[in-house]
Amino acid sequence: MIKPRVDKLLEHADSHYAAVVIAAKRARQINRYFHNLGEGSFGEYSPPMVESTGDKNYLSLALEELAEGKLKYEYRS
Repeated sequence: MIKPRVDKLLEHADSHYAAVVIAAKRARQINRYFHNLGEGSFGEYSPPMVESTGDKNYLSLALEELAEGKLKYEYRS
């Protein structure tokens, strides 16, 4: 089973497309955060906002953040 469920994601995003874009951007930010930690700097990226265990990848963390409503976004005009 896919976790988090798609219907849970869509409660916090306008569409499937928006959920994918939001999660992908956040996963890249999490990746950069951990990469900067390895280099000894904290950088400008925030750490994951959900509890992470060693078996989760960055996209899974980003999807969980979205499902819990911890990510906010707005469209550019």
